[in-house]
Amino acid sequence: MYFCYIDESGDVGKIKSPSQFFVLSALCVHESAWQTLLDDLIKFRRHLKKVYGLTMAEEIHASVFINGNPNLKAGISKNHKILILRECLRFLNARSDISIVTVRIEKNPGYANDVFEYAWKLLIQRIDNTLKAGNFPGALKTDKGLIISDNTDEMKLRKLLRKMRRFNLVPSKFRRISLDAKITGIIEDPVSRDSKSSYIHQMVDVVCYFARQYYEPNKTIRKKGLRNFYMANLENVLNKNISPKNTVNYILEQQA
Repeated sequence: MYFCYIDESGDVGKIKSPSQFFVLSALCVHESAWQTLLDDLIKFRRHLKKVYGLTMAEEIHASVFINGNPNLKAGISKNHKILILRECLRFLNARSDISIVTVRIEKNPGYANDVFEYAWKLLIQRIDNTLKAGNFPGALKTDKGLIISDNTDEMKLRKLLRKMRRFNLVPSKFRRISLDAKITGIIEDPVSRDSKSSYIHQMVDVVCYFARQYYEPNKTIRKKGLRNFYMANLENVLNKNISPKNTVNYILEQQA
């Protein structure tokens, strides 16, 4: 089984929204590699504590590190917080047992699509396709996946996934019709976790934050020249099979 840890960046509103884009990122790891990933993350957090003073219990939250006040015990400077975030991405990029999948929705008030549902549907479909094609580390085509989300609209997500298991129309690549591509690779309802208690989710938070910053960088990101952090520090672990066409950062880009 593959565990798919998912986080989001941006909001899903179309009216008076502070963001033009909504992004979902998934970090997928096979159950056989999960314990090794966790053990390595604990060692990594000990390294961050030794070098920067970040305690093991303090949450890594990219948006707060960049533009907020995380009230860290050691009073870490902004430049050091940026270095911590870069180390998080590079820790992931050095691995061979994970795969990252990201979708980006550009919000269009003229479209009737629900941003939340459309984004999650795209991500779920791509994870399901990738599982069936054996394009996650290990190439295990018969293994299933489990979605582990950070705090989100759990009921809405649960209903969406259950619906996609019964009826899921997707455009055909070869004909001008839609096909019923029921989700079969993802088991159970999504499991919700609070990132404060999950080292893995904290890493996905960093991934997703910098994915969206490529499209709408904030003032600090522009000033520090960090817009390309996502691709520059994650290229080795980005799943390059999620889209029929290659985008700049191997991110599936759609409008809703």
